[in-house]
Amino acid sequence: MNITSYSSRIKSTNIRNLTFLLLILVSSINFACSSGGSSTVDNIDDPEKAFFIAKSLYDKGDYLDAIDEFTTIKLKFSGSSIIDKSLYYLGMSYYKREEYILANYEFESILRNYPSSEYYENSRYMLGMCYYGLSPVYTLDQTYTRYAINEFQNYIELYPNGKYAAKAERRIEQLKTKLALKEYKSAELYYDIGKYKSALVYYRHITEEYPDTKYADDALYGVIKTQFVKKQYDQALESIKKFEDRYPTSPFLRNVLSIKSQIPY
Repeated sequence: MNITSYSSRIKSTNIRNLTFLLLILVSSINFACSSGGSSTVDNIDDPEKAFFIAKSLYDKGDYLDAIDEFTTIKLKFSGSSIIDKSLYYLGMSYYKREEYILANYEFESILRNYPSSEYYENSRYMLGMCYYGLSPVYTLDQTYTRYAINEFQNYIELYPNGKYAAKAERRIEQLKTKLALKEYKSAELYYDIGKYKSALVYYRHITEEYPDTKYADDALYGVIKTQFVKKQYDQALESIKKFEDRYPTSPFLRNVLSIKSQIPY
């Protein structure tokens, strides 16, 4: 796939919503107020030298000072050859400080404006990592988790043999497991309070959307026990056969076989 044509697909991930944009604005204002506006590269006219100074701060782990310098470079040398790598390390400086929203914005700038940059692949992956950093515990809203999965999948599609492909695959697996856990807990809650129709919806969704996660056999067992309680015996037998084929070593197999033995035909 051509990188230039592919770049049009990332527009939907630029700024997801008004709240996201406002958070960037507020964070930027807070940084401007706290930084004091002092920058070593203010009095330097050589962009390469300016980058060297800023990058040295980054390499030493002085991320706040590096942000100050890279931000000055961003404004002062916007048309120079060092702008894409400056934006990348500005994003990385924010990322190292766990300021994922501001980091996201800089990586998006590279993807949007510098599709031929040598930092494009890194930025493509780091965009996923920003959303990964924003992904909360499973009990909370998982919007950022889904964004992260989407961005890692975008990276893999563009760079199937890329240097971060294996890491992106592992992140996707981890994030899908979190989503599966959230739905499994909801399914169990509905089952426990006797809302079997709702429980069945959640259990089935896990088996269909997250079949490779560690909660897949839990969910299929949930389908079986719910169908049994609802006296949907034909459907339960079909689900049991599927369970036996897919999960012969599951710790739930004994329970599944027990249910099978109680089906009255």
